[in-house]
Amino acid sequence: MSAHYDSYDYSSYWQGREYEHESEAYAIKSFLSKIKKIDKALEIGGGFGRLLPLYVFRAKRVSFTEASAKLLSQAKKTHKFKNVEFIQSTLENLPKKLKRRSFDLIVMIRVIHHLPDSDSTFNTIEKLAANNGYLILEFANKMHFKNVIVHLLKKDFAFFRNRETTDIRSSKSKKDKTIPFLNFHPSLIKSELEKHNFKIVETRSVSNIRSPFLKKYLQKEILLEIEKFLQKPLSYLYFGPSIFILARKKG
Repeated sequence: MSAHYDSYDYSSYWQGREYEHESEAYAIKSFLSKIKKIDKALEIGGGFGRLLPLYVFRAKRVSFTEASAKLLSQAKKTHKFKNVEFIQSTLENLPKKLKRRSFDLIVMIRVIHHLPDSDSTFNTIEKLAANNGYLILEFANKMHFKNVIVHLLKKDFAFFRNRETTDIRSSKSKKDKTIPFLNFHPSLIKSELEKHNFKIVETRSVSNIRSPFLKKYLQKEILLEIEKFLQKPLSYLYFGPSIFILARKKG
């Protein structure tokens, strides 16, 4: 994963995606409002620090980790918070570099879709989270509304019984061994959280009205007001392409 993002301008990906960014920011801020106290926070795969300003003020100390040297360097240059430690590391190596069971908050957004071994991923998170610590997790949703409609029109009813993870890369990308891009069934994520000692506190459906057509004809502020209204009720349907979960590790 680090080699891929060292050669890719990830910050440019977010240009023109202000609606998506602010939709995610709203979900994260809503989750943070439910957490009373944060001593130590950890962000896994934080990229160039896009989300760091959303939570850094809530924690006494932050460990910001990223596998890509290029992205980590960008984050260091952009963010000069005194309570942040920047660490270059892949997910699997974090337990060797960080104290186990020490983080009151772990943030992992737009990362798990690159990690095929979900059991190993959640095992690492469980090792690092303190008892009663919180996890803010995002995953790419296999059962989002558009995907459901497409498979209904195809009369592909097997899709609805298949709870396996789907790699949405093209055949050529798979042949070229590019970085995986995985969509997860919500039930798999829920079972992994339960298996690894986490209880879901709240779920939000995010980027629910992501559409080039709507973004062209409606102001961002209008889109965001609609988004804020929809996130909680549509979470029960797993409507959006991106699902955010606030979970808490059992004490």
